[in-house]
Amino acid sequence: MRTAVKVAVRGRVQGVGFRPFVFQLADTYLLNGTVQNNMDGVKIHLEGESVAIQHFQSDLKNKAPRLSKINEIEVVETEVQGFNDFTIIPSERSGTSMLVIPIDSAICEDCINEMNDPEDFRYQYPFINCTQCGPRYTIIEELPYDRPYTSMKSFPMCEDCKREYEDPTNRRHHAQPIACPECGPKVWLLDKDGMEKDSDNHIMETISLLKAGNIVAIKGIGGYHLACDARNQEAVMALRSRKKRPNRPLAVMASSLSAARGFAVISKDEREVLTSPESPILVVKKNKQYQLAEGVAPATGTIGVMLPYSPLHHLLFVDPELDCLVMTSANPSGMPILYKNEEAYQYLAGIAEYYLIHNREILHPVDDSVVQINDGKVDFLRRSRGYVPDPFSTTVDVSGIVAFGGQQKTTFTIGRNEQIFVGPHIGDLENVETIQHYQQELEHLLKWIDTPKSVAVIDAHPDYQVQRLVKEYAFEEVIEVQHHHAHMATVLEEHHIEGKAFGIILDGTGYGLDENIWGFEIFYGDTVEFERIAHLHYTPLPGSEKCIREPWRNAVAMLISLLGEKGEQLAKIIFSEKVSEIDILKIMIKKNINTVQAGTCGRLFDAVSALCGVTKVSSYDGEAAIKLAELADERVVYEPYPYDLLEKEILTIDFSRMIEVIALDVLAGVNVTLISGKFHETVVQAIVAAMEKLLSRMPAANHNVVLSGGSIHNRYLRKRLNTELREREFNVYFSEKVPCNDGGLSYGQLVVAAAKRSANECVLEYQLK
Repeated sequence: MRTAVKVAVRGRVQGVGFRPFVFQLADTYLLNGTVQNNMDGVKIHLEGESVAIQHFQSDLKNKAPRLSKINEIEVVETEVQGFNDFTIIPSERSGTSMLVIPIDSAICEDCINEMNDPEDFRYQYPFINCTQCGPRYTIIEELPYDRPYTSMKSFPMCEDCKREYEDPTNRRHHAQPIACPECGPKVWLLDKDGMEKDSDNHIMETISLLKAGNIVAIKGIGGYHLACDARNQEAVMALRSRKKRPNRPLAVMASSLSAARGFAVISKDEREVLTSPESPILVVKKNKQYQLAEGVAPATGTIGVMLPYSPLHHLLFVDPELDCLVMTSANPSGMPILYKNEEAYQYLAGIAEYYLIHNREILHPVDDSVVQINDGKVDFLRRSRGYVPDPFSTTVDVSGIVAFGGQQKTTFTIGRNEQIFVGPHIGDLENVETIQHYQQELEHLLKWIDTPKSVAVIDAHPDYQVQRLVKEYAFEEVIEVQHHHAHMATVLEEHHIEGKAFGIILDGTGYGLDENIWGFEIFYGDTVEFERIAHLHYTPLPGSEKCIREPWRNAVAMLISLLGEKGEQLAKIIFSEKVSEIDILKIMIKKNINTVQAGTCGRLFDAVSALCGVTKVSSYDGEAAIKLAELADERVVYEPYPYDLLEKEILTIDFSRMIEVIALDVLAGVNVTLISGKFHETVVQAIVAAMEKLLSRMPAANHNVVLSGGSIHNRYLRKRLNTELREREFNVYFSEKVPCNDGGLSYGQLVVAAAKRSANECVLEYQLK
């Protein structure tokens, strides 16, 4: 008996070969009807034998394309209309958007094989793609995702491409970026004056230039990179000098997994991340055979590595003599990623010697994502290309809530129904260009996601740019969320933790409710509210932001404020070249001149790093803490330094004795690796002891503990805290979907706002009853 059903599929089902997949399933089970993209997802009308329809539904769920992610399948019986075949019909562009915007994906093996086949008409074509790989988000102009609404609309298909595009049995059926050398985008190699190089093969010419030590700006999927030979120290140092990036590690792209293993230790879990369709930069440990240029990642034991993820990248490695390139974002320091050709010429003048460009327009720039495997789990340092703007599911209605994030590593987050969309990494909101970039991407996603502007959520810091930025939008309500409560809420939501929990937040900077700087906190609460029950003893930051840029100042202030005259004497011995400035700092502290009080994990790490001579002046955000952390071996359990827990209304962790002994160890010439390890373990033991004391005060408290904040990226802290807390029967949770640094802040802000709204609605409903 013939029956008919309507099937609605929601999730990541556009731009991933879903309609051709549906077509082939219908053909397999002899079903008639239609499939169509619309603003809600994919609509399917099926007619045929009921058993065949049941098999279709099973395969629809279990055999979907690798890039798809089905969130919901809705099946409703309907009337048989008498279709004689199964067809893909034009997209419907009306209605309320429920679409999941497709993400950019690394080139698949099938396309690599075709690109390397001399008999294939796309042989060595740098823009080869299919439904399972290639650009998506970066080329979309409007939704639903169809070629006329992408930057590929400028490239009419040739007959060969059109034949594949229209063939339901071909893997390029309705692959919107489909192209070939005859009809698609092309690459050009230009010199520093913008003149095209006279060459039969611009890619091979680029390889020759890179091998000769030149710096080349290369336009990729999400923006420009600056590239040079990663084994050429002179080229690497020239790049550093021109980009004014003296110390921060540079990411590298290895030609293959085996090439990466030539200089890095790569575990099974790390291999899976490196070779995934998302293809992020992965921070891994250098191995004993490491032979890249010293300037790539100086004075660190780790390196950020990625594999080629676009066809163009693969073609740059056809010469086996060039197996590893520095591939760093081409944006000048503090600026957003460059993605327009004219911008590249303007901002990279004097940096790049050549430009390998193409004419496929990038509509939405995205930085490379950066991750690490931390204590066996994926730990996002930056969530962007390959992951954005894939939504997260939640159990409450978050429609109309837009979270603006913070000041650094900024992202925004938008709520729609029970979906949470975290936007791409934007960076630090410190200049007009980055703020404009932020607004451009926010406005595009707001348009696509189509949610009302009901509630804006911002950080409580009065000097953050988001405080001013939000005023440019017409929201019904603006909510401020305390920085570290947002960090805590992020983990609570990720792991669907109900009820109250402990929150251990180790961070660099966050505006506190007492107007001091927080960042070493223990909270107890939920996504609606929290109580601060323990924190680090405050110390002054004379000169405020200058102490962050010059950690030696922070170290001096800590010695003086915690140890008095003895601390001052130690400071003048350790920082003997700064004696006159130390006297000024002492006066600033005493008279409270341009001085704020802070108790943060980031500033504690900075001070110890400076005391040890690891980093006295930082050239990039987090340098002092990162380099100190590199010295601690997470495979070793060190003896801790002394510390104190002060029994106040809010339990206070006091590291005065530890700071004194570290200073004495430095003067005695104790190995800084040992000092770093003992310091790390002291932080762990102090937190664990504080948790035990708090639990004795709160015997009825839940044993769930969430850990967040930028310092939780620290491998030693994360592993040891996890181990020690679990041994004491705490249930321990970390961020695994978004960064625990401020890149995940907007996600937590939205969660807090949604929880508060839900709680208020529940109270109102109760009162009405």
